[in-house]
Amino acid sequence: MDFETVEQFKVVGISVRTSNENGQAAQDLAALWGRWMAEGISSQIPNKMEDSIYCVYTGYEKDHTRPYTAILGCRVTGLDIIPDGMIGINIPSGNYKRYTAKGNILTGAVFNEWLKIWNQDLTRNFVADYEVYGPKAQNPENAEVDIFVGIR
Repeated sequence: MDFETVEQFKVVGISVRTSNENGQAAQDLAALWGRWMAEGISSQIPNKMEDSIYCVYTGYEKDHTRPYTAILGCRVTGLDIIPDGMIGINIPSGNYKRYTAKGNILTGAVFNEWLKIWNQDLTRNFVADYEVYGPKAQNPENAEVDIFVGIR
């Protein structure tokens, strides 16, 4: 895990409002990923900068124990064209702590890393956190997914 400053960037994708209570996020995020794959959402996003998939967590009511919005999308050059049924978001510049989840993402490697993050004493800002599913995440059984947690 490393600390780094991230410059602002934009993401367009599909979203769901969810909560970590009673396993709701696990169900909602699985459904969001299912829709992403079934509908070929990545190919519908204009002005993509890369093929990596971003899963952004934002719009926190308070912190990770309260409702928030999850967005599954791609990094784009601008938010001037957002297809129907999708949303666009600007991820602000800021300080982040980077973690890397390693292992089988189909059996919870990313979720297990979040469990560790939630139990750390971090001064999080709860503006935007995100995961990056890049080239090292192509093999889901032996993946590496970077997780960026916004901090004050």
